[in-house]
Amino acid sequence: MQTQHALRVGDAAEMDAVADGSVDLVVTSPPYPMIEMWDDLFASRDSAVATALAEGDAEGAFERMHAQLDAVWDEVVRALAPGGIACVNVGDATRSVDGEFRQFPNHARIVDAFRERGLRSLPDVLWRKPTNRLTKFMGSGMLPPSAYVTLEHEYVLLFRKGDARSFPAGDPARYESAFFWEERNEWFSDLWEIGGEAQELSDPAVRERSAAFPVELPLRLIRMYSLYDDTVLDPFAGTGTTGVAAALAARNSVGYELDAELVSAFEARLDGLPAGSRERAEARLDRHRTFVDGREERPRYDAVHYDFPVVTKQERRIRLYEVDSVERDAPTGRGDRVRYRAEHVPVEDRSGPNR
Repeated sequence: MQTQHALRVGDAAEMDAVADGSVDLVVTSPPYPMIEMWDDLFASRDSAVATALAEGDAEGAFERMHAQLDAVWDEVVRALAPGGIACVNVGDATRSVDGEFRQFPNHARIVDAFRERGLRSLPDVLWRKPTNRLTKFMGSGMLPPSAYVTLEHEYVLLFRKGDARSFPAGDPARYESAFFWEERNEWFSDLWEIGGEAQELSDPAVRERSAAFPVELPLRLIRMYSLYDDTVLDPFAGTGTTGVAAALAARNSVGYELDAELVSAFEARLDGLPAGSRERAEARLDRHRTFVDGREERPRYDAVHYDFPVVTKQERRIRLYEVDSVERDAPTGRGDRVRYRAEHVPVEDRSGPNR
């Protein structure tokens, strides 16, 4: 199996290289309005943002920032195939504007934006990101009533375009893409605890502009909401974490990012894909074996491709793929900064397939 990947320097509000209805899944995390690290980005694209902040017009700044995201959501909806799903990771913001401290509900504003564009809300996820900093509490310390709780969670908002996708009976790609019963029970919970991502970039200036989520977050979403060889889009690609996750999961990917230096930082991540893919696949199989060994009764069904049993019939044909090699393509001249192909091979059972 071969998957195609492109990470482009460009404005996601003008995704003319992405055809209508060509994307099966969107996994992204936009810059968060009213978080100070992104003020300059929003203001550089709309000077009225800086004016509103300077004049203490919090609502005006909030809406103008979200209007920039709205232009991208228009493109996301256009690019999504019928039945396609959009996953948006976003956090709310807290800050003082003109001496007034308050929270800005980014998640609620984005829910409204997608619903206005005709997408259906699905149950969302709270991603808990606890911090142990002694200075995390805001406000008046030990004295009521003017202390404030610390935001230690973000949202993964989920939307679907139209009705659910339909598949032929027994579709091989769908059954090979299945997840294990115990993974289903963990992943399809509305509360996730996944550690944050260290911004390990050599250039301090670039590191300050990066807010990458851990690869486990998009990887889980891709496995939950797409099939092998589907196409995943990230319109706010940053250093390409969603693209890495798509390659690990044997899906195609397209990403857009305004900051050329962030895209350049992605290049170094390609070299480690084959080894990282192999390690993750083996770890996933080992976790399932551990789960099976811990059960009092042996699960009822035998897997077709591996030497272990599974709990349900839907898991029998599950098959994992690893990245065997990565080949970079020359830029096409259409704004591609990084374009590559990944060759995937099935992960074989170390004890031989149980056929």
